[in-house]
Amino acid sequence: MLQLPCTDGLPHHSISASSDFIALPQIADSTVQMGQKFLLLLLGLWVLSCSLLVHAASSDGLLRIGLKKKGLDLESLSALKLAQKEYHRRKKCSTHSNLRNSDADIVPLKNYLDAQYYGEIGVGSPPQKFKVIFDTGSSNLWIPSSKCYFSLPCYFHAKYKSAKSSTYTANGKSCKITYGSGSISGYFSQDNVLVGDLVVKDQVFIEATREAALSFLLAKFDGILGLGFQEISVGDIPPLWSNMADQNIIDKKVFSFWLNRNATDESGGELVFGGVDPKHYKGDHTYVSVSRKGYWQFDMGDISIGSYSTGYCAEGCAAIVDSGTSLLAGPTTIVAQVNHAIGAEGVISEECKVVVKEYGDLILELLIAETQPQKICSQIGLCIFDGSQYVGTGIDTVVGEAKKDSVNSDVFCTACEMAVVWMQNQLRMNETKEMILNYANQLCEKLPSPMGESTVDCGKLAEMPDISFTIKDKTFTLTPEQYVLKVEQLGVTQCLSGFMAFDVPAPRGPLWILGDVFMGVYHTVFDFDDNKIGFAKAA
Repeated sequence: MLQLPCTDGLPHHSISASSDFIALPQIADSTVQMGQKFLLLLLGLWVLSCSLLVHAASSDGLLRIGLKKKGLDLESLSALKLAQKEYHRRKKCSTHSNLRNSDADIVPLKNYLDAQYYGEIGVGSPPQKFKVIFDTGSSNLWIPSSKCYFSLPCYFHAKYKSAKSSTYTANGKSCKITYGSGSISGYFSQDNVLVGDLVVKDQVFIEATREAALSFLLAKFDGILGLGFQEISVGDIPPLWSNMADQNIIDKKVFSFWLNRNATDESGGELVFGGVDPKHYKGDHTYVSVSRKGYWQFDMGDISIGSYSTGYCAEGCAAIVDSGTSLLAGPTTIVAQVNHAIGAEGVISEECKVVVKEYGDLILELLIAETQPQKICSQIGLCIFDGSQYVGTGIDTVVGEAKKDSVNSDVFCTACEMAVVWMQNQLRMNETKEMILNYANQLCEKLPSPMGESTVDCGKLAEMPDISFTIKDKTFTLTPEQYVLKVEQLGVTQCLSGFMAFDVPAPRGPLWILGDVFMGVYHTVFDFDDNKIGFAKAA
């Protein structure tokens, strides 16, 4: 889940939302805007949840929170499809109640239901128990309020009663989050928060007084506990881990996730505050610096399919590690190549096929002539931006009339840009012209569907290639058994690709979201003292 900040007068993108996230702010003169809590994908499957078996801090000084996983059935998968992308919807949000301006990324993400890693915390004195998602993609804590009278979801979840807490401090500033599938609104309050046997004093959080979304009714969690940076915190509220450090209740300014991907185990893993557990990983961690605070964002290198490069991120891509996202999300250009390599079913893009048919020869000629790849689509008249400036097309293109009737006027430009990357990779492999054009045409038939799902043959995992990510010159590999997810219903198993298409334009993109599929294979350390992220093979 990614939470995005509201900044005065700045446009915001939205995407559908659900229990996991994606929020978009709306104008409300008397309402504190809540930024955007973007939840990204889950599609698929192995949505692990975490019912928190909260353990006391052990003799080694670590606070362990046990996680349990919940299987995903086909009914849940159907629910996921209710969440739709809503790209390029722009809203403005007010800065009422002292919301601060921030230069944090505005990143639109796709939202799905049921991406639920949740655990138990206590709020107040004596502590009132709540199940919350531990989400590295957002930074605020919110829970249902006892004053939530008119929303059905509140009647099925624990509610905070301030009158029963001796440590409650009123705040009262109002707030609202609008999701693609509903909304949540309420106000800020302050109280002690119990995590394991550690008490974080005077934590500011949100009491939700209205939950207008089906997703909240079906959710296994009561609220969300954000583990991102303060830069994207609504109201500029310090996140819980920051207060843990300031109050000296943890030895090290670190927390770490170990996700158990063994489907037969009841335990889903552990979230550890104050350090790392050596039993959770093998070898040493590879650390990479946080490139931009807000999300846990870093610079990632190339992505390979088997032994060859996909090309698109060879010069670098931004990446975000997000415990609130179940799958791996990346640029459509790469996901289409992955789909083709693993035999995943997608949708046929007629616009893409038109570009390959009508412009394939010209694209190849320009690539062979060593024309800068980012300028090719503008030179042939399909894009108005060449990577550095806007240009006039000056060409009466073959697809001109089709473009006039297109719902998305950028679709041909996008198809062209993808075709350039695909053909460039094939040229590097010294393929023939016929093979290159045929390959590009095949990829036009493997583009992810608008709902994001891509099915694969469960019986062909042994034939599928490994997919590798380059992080700080080190290769992190996922095998087919690790990136293909299985859903079972009435004894029937369906396999889905763990990759989801997600496009963010430059300069913020290209962007990858490394969710649970990746974090389950690689133990992840979040070091907020040195602002770095560490990855090691999970034990």
